[in-house]
Amino acid sequence: MPKIVIAIDGHSSCGKSTTAKAVAARMGYGYIDTGAMYRAVTLFFTQERISLTNPREINAALDAIHITFNHNSRTGKNETCLNGLNVEEEIRKMYISNLVSEVSVIPEVRRAMVAQQQRMGRRRGVVMDGRDIGTKVFPDAEVKVFMTAETLIRAKRRQQELLAKGELINLDDIVENLKKRDFIDSTRAESPLIQAPDAILLDTSYMTIEEQVDWVIEQADRRLAQLHRGK
Repeated sequence: MPKIVIAIDGHSSCGKSTTAKAVAARMGYGYIDTGAMYRAVTLFFTQERISLTNPREINAALDAIHITFNHNSRTGKNETCLNGLNVEEEIRKMYISNLVSEVSVIPEVRRAMVAQQQRMGRRRGVVMDGRDIGTKVFPDAEVKVFMTAETLIRAKRRQQELLAKGELINLDDIVENLKKRDFIDSTRAESPLIQAPDAILLDTSYMTIEEQVDWVIEQADRRLAQLHRGK
């Protein structure tokens, strides 16, 4: 049976990462959280006080960034490592959410991360989620999904995620953050967030994670069956 690339793009807090992780686990595929990669870059830029308007500083910083994903057997979760240090919790904090779209819009950053992502998925058999996977990173992905959900529902989900980590953030602030990120992501010149022509739209507003996972796997199984018949 051939292995495929499953590209899941969409807006923040639609359930992309949670769904992609579960799909990868059920299919025995690798999982690559591209959003975490941009968050890790944002963390590094913040810690090193990198100017977002200085290409020389940016390129030097990118050369010093090495991002990997480790599976924690104790928690059963994937963890993002920045230069060997586990930064999974830190990159999910609100101050990173407020900055990540401004960092990820930088062409040098996007080109560097896209190159890393393409290397990671070269052998297929991966599930990637992000904002430009089906349009830029893997335009030849066999399965492309574009996720969306109502803004208020996304904000409530994000608030619950932050609360579970001990961060109490006003719902209105989260709504504004999501709107800002949606605008920046959708209007940037380099790899904007758009639905690929051959991507299937999935509105997750009133779906459980289990329903989302089943739906994506159904699309993958259908595509694998088509590939098998084509042999």
